[in-house]
This record gives sequence, structure tokens and C-alpha cells, in this order.
Amino acid sequence: MTRKFLSTPFSTFFYLRRTLTSIPQRFQSPSPPFTLYDIDQNICHNKPTCYNYFSSIGSLRFCRKSLCSKPEQKIQTICWNCHDVPQSTPFLFCQSCRCIQPVDHSNDYFDIFGLERKYDIEGIDLEGKYKDWQKKLHPDLVHSKSQKERDFAAEQSARVIDAYRTLSKPLSRAIYILKLNGVEIDEEQTISDPELLAEIMEIREEVEEATNSEALNHIRSQMQKKLQNWSNAFADAFQSRDFEEAKNAIRRMTYYSRVIEEVVKKL
Repeated sequence: MTRKFLSTPFSTFFYLRRTLTSIPQRFQSPSPPFTLYDIDQNICHNKPTCYNYFSSIGSLRFCRKSLCSKPEQKIQTICWNCHDVPQSTPFLFCQSCRCIQPVDHSNDYFDIFGLERKYDIEGIDLEGKYKDWQKKLHPDLVHSKSQKERDFAAEQSARVIDAYRTLSKPLSRAIYILKLNGVEIDEEQTISDPELLAEIMEIREEVEEATNSEALNHIRSQMQKKLQNWSNAFADAFQSRDFEEAKNAIRRMTYYSRVIEEVVKKL
């Protein structure tokens, strides 16, 4: 192992650095939650109602008074078509005239699925909720409607898809819920833990040298256990508001998730 590690080309280390420090760009901070929709002109106006103050601690930014925070009372809107008051929240679809509504960014991804904003969503039928929304919002259902409603359908459907993909995976859910709490992940931070770097190289060698599906499935099973362990560690850290440890857990989860992806491709 030592001889192989020392003879590893520099390109491999650069690949590892890029792999371990890269977090998908689509997990960006959500839009400001206070959105006023102008019924007459169909124009969205983002109206921030407070200022953000940040202080840096390590590579995390803590929002002391953040727009990421959920508003105490959401702005009431009405259906753009029949002007009826919403019968339920979130208001993506009008129960009265069955028209799809414009996207309201005051609803975060947890709101869309009627969930409490928490990391542990075990036992929740997220897929069932997702399918229910798509039965109402899918663009194919409004192909004969006005261009306005077709545009609303495309936007709402795409947002529900992104919400489902984000919340259904532990890593993306962890990154998203931290951002909702005003915590930014430093995507450029490199891993300097010698023990972790050694583990990275060893597991990558095992994946490259695996010659059959049995060996690959064994590696995948190991990585899934490690991913679950660090997912539990993140849950504990988030619950206790220990954001530094939460960041460390996300870094580990990122690596194990990528190994699992590589194993699946090789299978």
C-alpha cells in the first residue's frame, strides 16, 4: 500500500482534491423568502425585510439575522385566474379553478412537501408526495391552456423535481438545510487530515482493482454503512447546533457518496 501510495501520479491527487471539495453548484442559497406577486402585471418583486450580518468561523459563515429564516407569517396571495383565496398551503395549485400558480419562493423545499424543517425525515413517503404534486403540476397536463399557465407549470414542476432530488438524498439534504439556517459551506476548502487522505487512496485502489461484481458490491456496502454513520453524526451535530462538526460530517458524506457513485458506474 505504501509503495503504491508514494508512486501515485500527481494527477490523481488533483482529482481527489477536486472530487472531495466539490459540492454541486445547484445547492445554492435559496431566493429571499419574502416574495410579493403583482397580480395585475405578473411581476415578481423580491422584498427583503431584514439585513444580513455574517461573521466567519473557519470556513462557515453564520447568518446572524438572515433572510434564510422562515418568516413568522407568510404574505397571503390569491389565485391569478379566479382570485379565490388559497384553501391550503403551499399554494401551488388552485383547488377552485384548478389553475397552476406562479412559483412562490417563500416556500422552501420542506414546505413544498408539507414537512417540518428538520434533517431526519425517515418514514416520510417523499416519493408519494412528489407524485401527487406532479399529477397536478406536470406541463403535459396543461398543454392546451394559456402560455402563462404553461410557463407556471414548467417552473413549478421543475422546482418540485429539484426539491424531491434534494431532500431524498442525505448529502444534498444536509447541505440544503444548513443553507436554510444561514450556514455556507466553503467549497474551496481542501482536506488536510492525513488519516482521511490515506483512507481515500486505499479505497480508491480497492475500487480500481476490483475485478468482479461481488468485490464491488462489498465495497459499496461498506461505503453505505460509513455514509449512514456520518449522516447520523450530521443529524446529531445539527440538532446541537454544532455547525463545525456538521461541516466535517458533510465533507465525509461527500466522499463516501462519490465512491458509491463510482462503484455503481463500474458495476
